[in-house]
Amino acid sequence: MPIYVWKGSDRKGKRQTGEIEADNPTVARQLLVRKGLNITGFKPKPKDLAEYFPILENRVTERDLVLFVRQFATMIDAGLPLVQCLDILQQQQEGKGLKKILKKVKKDVEEGASFTDAIKKHPRAFDSLFVNLVAAGEMGGILDVILNRLSEYIEKLSKLKKKVKGALTYPAIVVTIAVVVMAVILIYVIPVFAGLFRDAGVSLPPLTLFVMTLSDFAIRFFYWIIIGFGLLIYAVRRLRRTPRGRMATDRLLLRFPVFGMLLRKVAVARFARTLGTLLASGVPILDALDIVAGSAGNAVIEQAIRESRTAIAEGRSVAEPLEETKVFPGMVTQMISVGEATGALDRMLEKIADFYDEEVDITVDSLTALLEPLLLVFLGVTIGGLLIAMYMPIFQIADVVARAS
Repeated sequence: MPIYVWKGSDRKGKRQTGEIEADNPTVARQLLVRKGLNITGFKPKPKDLAEYFPILENRVTERDLVLFVRQFATMIDAGLPLVQCLDILQQQQEGKGLKKILKKVKKDVEEGASFTDAIKKHPRAFDSLFVNLVAAGEMGGILDVILNRLSEYIEKLSKLKKKVKGALTYPAIVVTIAVVVMAVILIYVIPVFAGLFRDAGVSLPPLTLFVMTLSDFAIRFFYWIIIGFGLLIYAVRRLRRTPRGRMATDRLLLRFPVFGMLLRKVAVARFARTLGTLLASGVPILDALDIVAGSAGNAVIEQAIRESRTAIAEGRSVAEPLEETKVFPGMVTQMISVGEATGALDRMLEKIADFYDEEVDITVDSLTALLEPLLLVFLGVTIGGLLIAMYMPIFQIADVVARAS
């Protein structure tokens, strides 16, 4: 519905400004006149740049979402009406992205939509897992319980993401700095030394000749190297958008030494945590597996879950098809089998998720301990190699000068 900006004065002559939503300008003006306002300025509200450029749109952070869900659960548990809860939370919300969404959700609920239908219109903020859990909570009359469970799930998943990002950020920063330093040395430093060596007329070691050739190549084709690197990133992103390309790259990632093991453990922890939360909230197993597959984050894991779902729909147990995919560790499928037999599958999945969260911690620590010496070797071989290559001829020149004197 369009929004209009107005300014005018009330019956007492006091100046006022504001915004109003209406189907068209005529209806908007009529509504304002009925309120006893004398309108002196009226125009459609300008559109935000984010509507034209989605990248500028304020994103909903996990912290904002967790805080909103926790406060919402407390208010619902205290017996406050749904619209009043949304109004309070929308007014005190610090995140602009979530504030804007809650305003629209509140409006839809006031017009008669269910809370589930209202949040379903905003998939960027509320994913399918969130929507399905809220739907289960509304249907069962336990929305506060579901919201508390959902906030715990988001918090634990956020911690898992931070662990993985922390493990990958350090080596990425070191490698980036090393590449920048190498580029500066090749383009600006080595040409100075090369001119000095040519003037001296000394024979150069093979390593120095190689580095000088590399420097000439970097200077001559610098812009082409940048363009080629950009095209490579673009090609990989395009490849990832195709089903076969995503499957191939995700399979390759899972086979990487150490990193592949970490990604697999993260995927298993996420699978168990998500499925356990859904089942504990009363979502049917087949619907839960659909949601879990969609949020797996890896095409290989997603395919394995969907194949298992098809087998489960035909009457098989949960554990057997998961074991046949060869994607999930034997311990996971055995614990799921025990959970099925005892009727406590949701609690067993929570235990699996907790166990693999700890495994991720151990793997991240091991990875950090392994990467530190490897990165030192990398820096020594690259930057140290360049410096040694340049200083070797200087020592030769100094030796020649010493002999001549």
